[in-house]
Amino acid sequence: MRDIVDDLLRVWHSGRIGAMATLVRTFGPAPMPIGSAMLVDPDGRVFGSVSDGCYESAIYDAAIHSARSGRKELQRFDPNTGMDSADCGTIDVFVEPFSRNDFPEFPAVAQDLAGFKPVTVFTVVWHSDPTVIGQHLVTDRRHNTELVALPESDVFCCSFAAAPRLIIFGANAFAAALCVQGRQLGYRVTVCDARQRFAADQSFPGAEVIVDWPHRYLEAQAAAGLIDYRTALVTVTQDPKFEIPLLTSALQLPEFGYLGALGVGPAHDQRLAALHSEGFDTDTLTRLYTPAGLDLGASTPMETAVAIAAEILAVRARTPSHHTGPFPALT
Repeated sequence: MRDIVDDLLRVWHSGRIGAMATLVRTFGPAPMPIGSAMLVDPDGRVFGSVSDGCYESAIYDAAIHSARSGRKELQRFDPNTGMDSADCGTIDVFVEPFSRNDFPEFPAVAQDLAGFKPVTVFTVVWHSDPTVIGQHLVTDRRHNTELVALPESDVFCCSFAAAPRLIIFGANAFAAALCVQGRQLGYRVTVCDARQRFAADQSFPGAEVIVDWPHRYLEAQAAAGLIDYRTALVTVTQDPKFEIPLLTSALQLPEFGYLGALGVGPAHDQRLAALHSEGFDTDTLTRLYTPAGLDLGASTPMETAVAIAAEILAVRARTPSHHTGPFPALT
């Protein structure tokens, strides 16, 4: 839902009726994660997806029928469903009309997502009383994203954690390109540079721009508890007076998700020598990815940003996370 929230808001504010399909359960491997959503707007246009091409026509038809009939229904799609499903697995999708009357709580969800706050949406996808199906409960309590079977109903819990942070130190073309990649991956992006003439908001649309010494900003954020195991830190400035104090502060943090520094050749060698002189041993320096980015043959800022984003994803995939919470009652 996060990736189509603006499209959902547009339909909600229009006063018209569209339909939303949500992937709530899969049987076996699936290319789309549980909770993926697809919107069919009142003009029949599609935003988002719940599959990789399987069942697209059948799910679209089910969404159109839901918007026109008002029916809210949990539907199963399997290889017997239609022409585009011969090689597909089995999935359960909840289809519901979407409008301000059908989902009055949605602006609160959108506001939390825009504010990078955690939010969970509980939706009754089956109930012994059909009038209860489609009811939503919005809460800030965290829960696994999953379908929960209760004695008289099935409830789908779709949980959105606060967006992970990508903090880029240095305001230049590489930072601007990495901002684009970070936003596409769902990161809350911050650009920090001590040089006010370079740290212009309009140069980094969609990012928070901070004018401060990088190490001082990082230390303040860490002291406030705003750096965690999901936070990606990347320095794209190769000026030692900014970079070495920053990396010194970063390597002393108890946790972060990723720490990368751009620069090869002499800049890379001088960086490591400076950090060794600061007392960091070889084991500690393994926490630093330098030069930042997978070896994809990148040369331009955008290519380099893709390489760094790929490395962040690879590191993130190796980081365990266990975040569950209690299941609140639906009343």
